[in-house]
Amino acid sequence: MTPLSTRLTDLLAQLSLEEKVQLVSGADFWSTVPIERIGLRAMVLSDGPAGVRGARWDEREPSLNLPSATALASSWDIELTRRYGAVAAAEARRKGVDVVLGPTINLHRSPLGGRHFEAFSEDPGLTGELAAAYVSGLQAGGVAATPKHYVGNDSETDRLTVDVRVDDRTLREVYLAPFELAVKAGAWAIMSAYNSVNGVTMTEHDLLSSPLGDEWGFDGVVVSDWTAVRSLAAASAAQDLAMPGPAGAWSEKLLAAVREGQVSESDLDRKVLRLLTLAHRVGALDGSAPAQPARFDGVAFARQAAVDGSVLLRNRDELPWDAERLRRVAVIGHNAEVARTQGGGSATVVPERVITPLDGIRAALPDADVAYAIGAIVQEGVAELPLSQLRDPETGEPGLLVSFLDVEGNELLREHRRSSALVWLGGDAPIGESRRLVLRTTYLPETTEEVRLGFASARSGRVYLDGELRLAETPQVDGTDLGAALLSPPSETVPVSFTADVPVEITAEFDLTGSGSLLDRALSVTLGLAPPSTDPDALIAEAVAAAAAAEVAVVVVGTNSRVESEGYDRSDLSLPGRQDDLVRAVAAANPRTVVVVNAGAPVLLPWRNQVAAILVTYFGGQECGTALADLLLGAAEPGGRLPTTWPATMADVPVLNVTPRDGALDYTEGIHIGYRAWLRSGIEPAYPFGFGLGYTGWRFETAQVEGDPSTGDAVVRVVVTNTGQRAGKQVVQVYAERADSAVDRPVRWLVGFAPVWAAGGAATEVAIPLPARAFAHWDGGWRHEPGEFRLRIGSSVVELPLETTIEVKP
Repeated sequence: MTPLSTRLTDLLAQLSLEEKVQLVSGADFWSTVPIERIGLRAMVLSDGPAGVRGARWDEREPSLNLPSATALASSWDIELTRRYGAVAAAEARRKGVDVVLGPTINLHRSPLGGRHFEAFSEDPGLTGELAAAYVSGLQAGGVAATPKHYVGNDSETDRLTVDVRVDDRTLREVYLAPFELAVKAGAWAIMSAYNSVNGVTMTEHDLLSSPLGDEWGFDGVVVSDWTAVRSLAAASAAQDLAMPGPAGAWSEKLLAAVREGQVSESDLDRKVLRLLTLAHRVGALDGSAPAQPARFDGVAFARQAAVDGSVLLRNRDELPWDAERLRRVAVIGHNAEVARTQGGGSATVVPERVITPLDGIRAALPDADVAYAIGAIVQEGVAELPLSQLRDPETGEPGLLVSFLDVEGNELLREHRRSSALVWLGGDAPIGESRRLVLRTTYLPETTEEVRLGFASARSGRVYLDGELRLAETPQVDGTDLGAALLSPPSETVPVSFTADVPVEITAEFDLTGSGSLLDRALSVTLGLAPPSTDPDALIAEAVAAAAAAEVAVVVVGTNSRVESEGYDRSDLSLPGRQDDLVRAVAAANPRTVVVVNAGAPVLLPWRNQVAAILVTYFGGQECGTALADLLLGAAEPGGRLPTTWPATMADVPVLNVTPRDGALDYTEGIHIGYRAWLRSGIEPAYPFGFGLGYTGWRFETAQVEGDPSTGDAVVRVVVTNTGQRAGKQVVQVYAERADSAVDRPVRWLVGFAPVWAAGGAATEVAIPLPARAFAHWDGGWRHEPGEFRLRIGSSVVELPLETTIEVKP
């Protein structure tokens, strides 16, 4: 035994059975149980991964908001991803967090998946390499990574109960593969998913032991998704920590089960030792000295990551623009003024500031006339009231006064808040002890108008204006997903009239009577305004007029919180509202129209051949506007390539279904997902996997293979030349084919990649490793089919000008 294992075993021996059970059952929403007498403090877990929220969801404790995982994956850049993890480690330590619940490395099996913005890609190899880099970067800063959700949580419909049915080969080669690479990178934790796989819920599944433990050597903590531990059966599995605590499925029940011999104490001891090991790694145990995170300019990194992950899909010799020559610019679109910087759900953080596309363009063009038109309404439900128009009735400062009241009306907690969109998920708010939540503010209207005022919440609520009851409703929550009910609740509104500069006292009350569910310990309310009911044709006409009067037009289109969020999948891939009509009309009015797509995952672009340029910026984080200006004006190159295929129509998509039948979702397509399924179907998408343009040209010169792929020491050396005049980036992609294989294989599959940079006119060589696993298939074990594989090399899965062969030996 090592000195550390001896010490941890000694500490384990000092613990009572009660303490051991408490430790594996969690303390509260975000923390583990401290045991001070052995020098163990509480470990704090926090949602990520595109930023670190911390234990409180609070605008008074803002977080760095990084670009979404799909933007990061679009960089195809391992080093950038490692730095992304390192920046997250610095944020975590600043927020007092030991364990980040990320990265999300489920796959984009169907484009309808509602949470794809939070995951990397449709390809297991690309996802796995990026996951490994994220884990390495985060843990080099002494903070634990938690790759999630292990395994098969690739869509949201009925995610708490769905049984994913998938054959062993597909499970190994596709869905487990990213987790294997993350574990090989040394992940200190893994999150088990809600769903079942082949009839067994994941917190009780043998997959937690094999291959995770015995084959991959995972020595970390398996933490459950929140409430995913549902029975004592998980205690006999390799499930180590049930969250949130104290977990009702364990706690006293587990204590009794161990005493009665239903659960082995040795199984419990194994869990406790892993938690003690984690505590040592993150510095939660006396005497441990974890690595300290490097210092970063997080805002500058957020801007760089947004640039590197943006994908130029079309450029009809339009971009980049010369800032000195622009005098009149039209910026159009709801998402231009109210940008989506992140997807909805538990991954959401509260940034200190957001630079919107409109902000960024105006700042970058101080001498130009930048006109704005909304064009089309994208928002659904209420949006928070502007802070500048709110006054706390007690302090007079911008904001509102929040009170938690008990059954007798006594105030249990008072908070001065700077937002009317509020979430309590953990922290010290006495939600369970309270019977009523009261929000009070003075609203200062800027214009005379009729609006729809209301609230979004899963709780019954009432809204008073100057003491008069104007709205009393109990929202009807669709479905049974508590996460969706909490983080994307329905809205209730009432029409009210405001007069400019006449203040209105607004009071909103919400009932906090418990229902016996997880929501009793969590709360989400937004007091706000619904989008205006303006004539859609009039909005488009205003946008057309602005575009016609400008030299160039930027139309920012995108999704809203009802389209891409945790808890539910998408029903279609169209942009919400009249955005497609808007783009067509603006493009007809101004041939120099550039469309910016502010969405976390693929959307349909039926007008794609009618505009001058298309730039996908995804959910670009808090610096999305500055990054966009850099790209439009040529201060930076769009560095992204698609990590997921974008379809032309939904009917074309070869793997689409996310809706279980009789509780089960069958992965009948097997290993053929993403671009593999597209190649097999023979249907051409709008934009293929790996595609992306830049501001320069490239020529693929030569490719040479060295080594034996069956032993893992093979590389392919590729020479490329930048044929343009400015420096640029290319992503060299290597695919394998085996047309004469005795094994069912994809038409083509990714086996290696590397980003390269070169000055204008310069050639560069890159050596790309070819992992042994990339040429293996699962047949009760990993097998290599001997013979010749064809390698195709280029800039996307279909643009492959170079080819060579590689021999796999018996």
